[in-house]
Amino acid sequence: MENILEIRDMVVDYGIIRALKGVSLDIPKGKIVVILGANGAGKTTTMHAISGVTKAASGQILFEGEEIRNKQPYVIAKHGISQSPEGRLILSGLTVEENLRIGGYILKSRAQMNRNFEQVYDLFPVLKERRNQQATTLSGGEQQMLAIGRALMMNPKLLLLDEPSLGLAPLIVKSIFQTVKRIAEEGVTILMVEQNARQSLLIADYAYVLELGEVKSRGTAQELLQDEALISAYLGKKRDKK
Repeated sequence: MENILEIRDMVVDYGIIRALKGVSLDIPKGKIVVILGANGAGKTTTMHAISGVTKAASGQILFEGEEIRNKQPYVIAKHGISQSPEGRLILSGLTVEENLRIGGYILKSRAQMNRNFEQVYDLFPVLKERRNQQATTLSGGEQQMLAIGRALMMNPKLLLLDEPSLGLAPLIVKSIFQTVKRIAEEGVTILMVEQNARQSLLIADYAYVLELGEVKSRGTAQELLQDEALISAYLGKKRDKK
């Protein structure tokens, strides 16, 4: 299976603190991969190192075979990597459509921009209904849709989703995750960091568990759903034995 992203022995330091201690990941093209772990495990640091927001002290980050470690974020974006950050970071003072337009800043063609608008509006019809509304007046779920839509505006090959279910009601989470699965089915590779282990594993193809900056476990999503220790640690209870 062809990998769109390969990370080898990545180390990230924050001052004297070693946040990532030789993390290695394989992200197959066209699949959904989820990174699980407690707060402080290194999940968001991993995402930031991939997108260029955080510098890696050592290791390799290969995107489509090309080294991108420590390149500037805008250069990495041009390679085809887009991120929907934790906390959504919706731009205040701008409408829904203006927020989306900023997401497509690397596009050179107005026609392509318009096509991308329609693709995002097809995924999230409520955004089209509210395209002229101030973005910060949207509900939490709608803001998350906007954050994902904004990341999709640049036609990414790899979409990084950092805690897309954070602070959302269960029904909204289910809807967001169904849309994430649809995005992957349309050919976009997705790497997702999530606290909601069960829901994310239900839509993922592969999963990694980080603990204190190291990969503790890896496998298919189904394998990890069957892991009793993981169920206890991250899903809150043990699976009933039959």
